[in-house]
Amino acid sequence: MEQENLVLCGANSYEQKYYLNQQFSGLPEQVRQELQIMCVLYTEEVGGVLTLEFTPEGELIFRTQADDSDYLYDEISGGLKIGELRREKQELLEALELYYQVFVLGKKPEDLP
Repeated sequence: MEQENLVLCGANSYEQKYYLNQQFSGLPEQVRQELQIMCVLYTEEVGGVLTLEFTPEGELIFRTQADDSDYLYDEISGGLKIGELRREKQELLEALELYYQVFVLGKKPEDLP
């Protein structure tokens, strides 16, 4: 049986909503705000739906989707924006992966690469 990704947070430009998984409500307020700003700005600029998800191994991935009828959504711009976010927020994203691996997956810090 294949394990599913665990959603950290996401934003939806169609419903103009932001979601933070309550399992991560213990993250510092500043981190939660930074995630919200990052996701909402992405969907405002690019459109569609953006979710940040943890794979079963603890890698943080960006998942995007758009309605078939959304002719304004541009996959290329979305990919470029994700690359930009990965560079600008590298430290935050790496810290979130570490947090997930230690506090959710129960790995010991000394066993991590």
